[in-house]
Amino acid sequence: MKRYLPAEWHRQEAVQLTWPHSGTDWVDTLEEVTRCYINIAREIALREKLWIVTPQPQRVRALLENELPGKALANIEYFRIPSNDTWARDHAFITLLREDGARELLDFRFNAWGGKFEASLDNQINREFYQQNFIHNQEKNVYVDHLDFELEGGSIESDGEGTILTTAECNLNENRRSSQEDAEAEVAKELCQRLHAERVLWLHHGGLERDDTDAHIDTLARFAPNNTIVYGEGSEEMLEELKSFRTLKGEPYRLVAVPPYYANFLIMNGAILLPFYEDPNENQRAKEALEVAFPDREVIGIDCSILLTQNGSLHCCTMQYPCVCD
Repeated sequence: MKRYLPAEWHRQEAVQLTWPHSGTDWVDTLEEVTRCYINIAREIALREKLWIVTPQPQRVRALLENELPGKALANIEYFRIPSNDTWARDHAFITLLREDGARELLDFRFNAWGGKFEASLDNQINREFYQQNFIHNQEKNVYVDHLDFELEGGSIESDGEGTILTTAECNLNENRRSSQEDAEAEVAKELCQRLHAERVLWLHHGGLERDDTDAHIDTLARFAPNNTIVYGEGSEEMLEELKSFRTLKGEPYRLVAVPPYYANFLIMNGAILLPFYEDPNENQRAKEALEVAFPDREVIGIDCSILLTQNGSLHCCTMQYPCVCD
């Protein structure tokens, strides 16, 4: 049966947030990061379903009922699940769509970017989330155990047409993979088999300062419609690699530049949520670039300066679930 990993701009049913609490690394800045999450939650829930994972659902519900309009509140569901931290992009399901109208929820092992932090609770979120949210409709939502393989959602990009974009620094790293002579070919084969893709494009350059993820692709280069790649400025070597890439039809990609740290945006139904930081000129430049890359979507800026203090940003906090209806 045919399966594929859709592009992020495929129509979505919902976005997942794993909410910050005093047991996460946000304990010293909890009020500030919670304000950021409220702003993200508002923009998501105004457009599609929002699934919030939290050990304190009543507390989060009460907070949002005081902050969000009724239209948004009607789109939110809460799931009582413990967590170590809040980076849903990397511990949540990676979703494939099938030709029979179902979706496969792939549960990969998460160990906090090569064992850098405690992640035992985060690594169990998907199994509990499936029991609470999906098990009542197993025909449409099929759980698939990939816990023998470590893979983080932020480490891969899909164009929805069979191409996966990733970085060698992350997905060939010995803190995730066994050392082997032909690692790139072997890991590419593994990724293609598990994600039902045709090929992998590897970036060997790039990377940001203060990055715990070992150069996740969603901080560097992102697929957009019409054979476009949005990339963060800063590495001439990475830019040259991107210029050398070709589509499956042999055509070069259109490249759209954004300032560093702005590639970590979320694509949603009808909108792009773009992280804003302290420089208004850079914010505006990134917004204009994404309006070129996504002319059919509203680009909405959200102050995510606080997220950079824990070496992540907006896309890292979220995970989309594509609709099975398209």
